[in-house]
Amino acid sequence: MYHKSPSYRIFNVINISFLILIAIMCIVPMIHVLAVSFSNKAAADANLVSLWPVGFSLEAYKKTMNNPIFLNSLWISLLRTVIGTGITLLITFLAAYPLSKENSEFKGRTVYSWIFVFSMIFNGGLVPFYMVIQKIGLMDSFWVLVLPGAVNTFLVILMLNFFRGIPKELEEAALIDGANHFRTLFSIFLPISMPSIATIALFSMVFHWNSWFDGLLYMNNAKDYPLATFMQTVIIKRDMSTMAMNPQEMATISQTTVRAAQIFIGSAPILIVYPFLQRFFVKGMTLGSVKG
Repeated sequence: MYHKSPSYRIFNVINISFLILIAIMCIVPMIHVLAVSFSNKAAADANLVSLWPVGFSLEAYKKTMNNPIFLNSLWISLLRTVIGTGITLLITFLAAYPLSKENSEFKGRTVYSWIFVFSMIFNGGLVPFYMVIQKIGLMDSFWVLVLPGAVNTFLVILMLNFFRGIPKELEEAALIDGANHFRTLFSIFLPISMPSIATIALFSMVFHWNSWFDGLLYMNNAKDYPLATFMQTVIIKRDMSTMAMNPQEMATISQTTVRAAQIFIGSAPILIVYPFLQRFFVKGMTLGSVKG
């Protein structure tokens, strides 16, 4: 057997070692951030923290959880991720179903498909898009964070290809029994598409949670920023006004530890959700509904 050959074993050892190295490179920065967030002001400011807290302290988390701007940004991001992912899943599901049909079943399918592909390759640019958002009154609105990214052509194509792997006999049997297309879609296609739906949900959740530029572009008030935009202003722009720290607190609490605590809290929701969806990730892109 090929997997018992010396060359395969050598390759396997090198491959596993490389993957372990990549995993360590991904995990170590998060451990360092967590250690800094639990360290005291003197150790953090002196850059003495590596992978273990120095002078254990919870002051950074207490300050973070008492910051109304941070909590509001966290709530906006949670709301945006839940609503945005739900809308994306619904639209993707409804768009992929007809596009998965043959031209004989859905007249004009090719035209609609090319419209979707065209929108993925070309766009009007940032300035025209900003003007459209402004003209339709979405500026400084929660929906400006959700609606512009509601339709993702890549996700539609992903779901479309999954639908094409579903045996036509299932749909034909449902139609013969008197089910219409909506009943077929939600009663037949939906239950057997869970791996693909989980994959699309994961893509959408990560997109909404990590998106920061739209909040910076379309929100004029820092109180309306999603969490990613809030973190961008604090970490990249070094704008400490949103951290709500008075001079007395700055004397006892390090800005470094507070930023580290905010980074870890901001990363936690995706880190918690991902393991539950990860097992569907590969299956959702490759698995059909035919099972032996």
